[in-house]
Amino acid sequence: MRIWDLPPKILCTKHLLGEHRELHAIWTIITKKKKGYSKHPETLRWIGKTKALYLRHEALVKEMKQRGYIHRSPLDNNLATGESIQRTFINSTVEQRNILREKKCKCIV
Repeated sequence: MRIWDLPPKILCTKHLLGEHRELHAIWTIITKKKKGYSKHPETLRWIGKTKALYLRHEALVKEMKQRGYIHRSPLDNNLATGESIQRTFINSTVEQRNILREKKCKCIV
């Protein structure tokens, strides 16, 4: 599981759509109190920050639409509470760029 802390516009299609899918999983785990992956570090860093997670989702959706995708899985804004900025990182943004660079995908890093 990974939610990147990089601008969505630099992500290749694979990573953009993959992050969107994983963001929905984390959203469901947190907002519906599901057990699966509830102790995963990526999930834990979003506890109390569903507003920030919601805003990340909106940024991903904006980029998806710019690339011609139709988005049909909105999040409930009423569940977007807590901090609006994510300040906890598993990897720094520099490290995240290096991770993407090593993947040799089409991300613009």
